[in-house]
Amino acid sequence: MRVDKQILKELENESIEILREAAVAFRKPVMMYSIGKDSSVLLHLARKAFYPSPIPFPLLHIDTTWKFKEMIAFRDQVVADTNSQLIVYTNKEGVEAGVNPFTSGVSEYTRVMKTVALRSALDFHGFDAAIGGSRRDEEKSRAKERIFSLRDPGHRWNPREQRPELWRTYNTRLAPEQTMRVFPISDWTEIDIWRYIYEENIPVNPLYFAKPRPVVERGDQLIMVDDERFPLINNESPVMRNVRFRTLGCYPLTAAVESTATSVEEVVEEVLNVKLSERATRLIDGDNEDSMEKKKTEGYF
Repeated sequence: MRVDKQILKELENESIEILREAAVAFRKPVMMYSIGKDSSVLLHLARKAFYPSPIPFPLLHIDTTWKFKEMIAFRDQVVADTNSQLIVYTNKEGVEAGVNPFTSGVSEYTRVMKTVALRSALDFHGFDAAIGGSRRDEEKSRAKERIFSLRDPGHRWNPREQRPELWRTYNTRLAPEQTMRVFPISDWTEIDIWRYIYEENIPVNPLYFAKPRPVVERGDQLIMVDDERFPLINNESPVMRNVRFRTLGCYPLTAAVESTATSVEEVVEEVLNVKLSERATRLIDGDNEDSMEKKKTEGYF
């Protein structure tokens, strides 16, 4: 596999500079940890940025209780291996109200278990900046984000009020009740992420690699049946298909893709030959054309 090491080094240097800036500019920053490949790269960069000292902020995982079992196992292993401080936050009111991906509707489930949960977690712990692994190439509304992205009171995002970032000059000042989102890997692409994972030998979740898994076909999507809570309809029965995941989230809302890629090198070759963004397999993005932007204005990451 051909890797342009100079490009990766430039991206790495930029990201490390942003992480260090966030660490000194804000009173109480936190780093989001969603357990996916981007989070794995972001955690690796943060460890590099502050080595040999520990990362100067905790990790925050918003747990909807519907993540893949392998995601939670991987999360706990990574935290133990890296000696990171992890905060896990779940919207207990949503759980008690029975909010779920099947009967609540995708939009309402996402609002309650992800957006409201994130806002509540940030407020409860008093974090003034949240560092995340979003990239501009993922989805068109994410392309509107600045690296340091201001949030109004209530964690609301207004794309028309984004601050200019000229020649990597960042405005990190906050007014009362404002917070900041920070995106150190904004300029990376999916291919950059995988090539960096390869070069740095970064552990990633096994769900990214193909193997036989139990799935059902819903429309044109393959959904993995990860536990007994998944409701089967119309006498359907899970079948074993050789699949992997390009992105990870809540298992009922994250489609698999048929694949034979079982190594990072094979994943890179596969990604180079597809035209759809990895977000095409995330059902939460497909409610309507501007669904992601609407979610972000309400506080979704």
